[in-house]
Amino acid sequence: MEIQSPSLNDRIAQRVRDLRADRGLSLDALAAHCGVSRSMISLIERGESSPTAVLLEKLATGLGVPLASLFEAPVPASGPVSRLADQPQWRDPHSGYVRRNVSPGGSASPIHIVEILFPPKARVAYETGPREPQVHQQVWVLEGSIEVTLGDDRHRLAVGDCLALVLDRPTSYYNPTRQIARYAVVIATSPSSWR
Repeated sequence: MEIQSPSLNDRIAQRVRDLRADRGLSLDALAAHCGVSRSMISLIERGESSPTAVLLEKLATGLGVPLASLFEAPVPASGPVSRLADQPQWRDPHSGYVRRNVSPGGSASPIHIVEILFPPKARVAYETGPREPQVHQQVWVLEGSIEVTLGDDRHRLAVGDCLALVLDRPTSYYNPTRQIARYAVVIATSPSSWR
C-alpha cells in the first residue's frame, strides 16, 4: 500500500500556501519566523519536496497551527464522520513513521486525533518551543512501547499508558523495541488556530 501519494504532497503544499497567505507572510518572513529556508518552503509549496515531520512541525509552529492541520483538505468534507478510507496517511521520509489523521476535517472542533505507527528503533525529535495559542497533547499507547522526552523529562510508556503534555519545549519520541509501536495523539488547542 502506498502511504504517501502525490495528492497528499499537493494537499500539504496547498495548506502551507493558504496558511501563509491568510497570515500575510512572504516566503522570507515565514522562513525567518520558523527557521526553515525560503527555498525549502518554496519547494514544499510547489509540492516538489517530501518534507520530514521535523520540518513540517517547524512550519506549523511558524504558521501558528498544529502539525495535524497541514494534512487537512483545502475544502473540508462536510459532516461529522471521518471514514477510515478517507483519513489521510503520511509516512515521514526520515523515520518511516506513519501518521493517520483520524478526526473529521469538516468539524470546527478544537480537538484532533492522530494515530501513529512507529517503526522499531525509530526516533523523531521536534525543536518545539512555546506557542500561541498553547497546544496540549495526550499520547495514549495502544501497542508496543515508546519513550517520550519533554525537555529533560523522559517517560517510558507501555500499552495503556497515557501522557499529557504541552508543546512548549523540545520533544522527542523513540521506539526502543524491536516491534512496531502504535499510539494515538489527541491534540487540543483554541479553535482560532484551526483556520
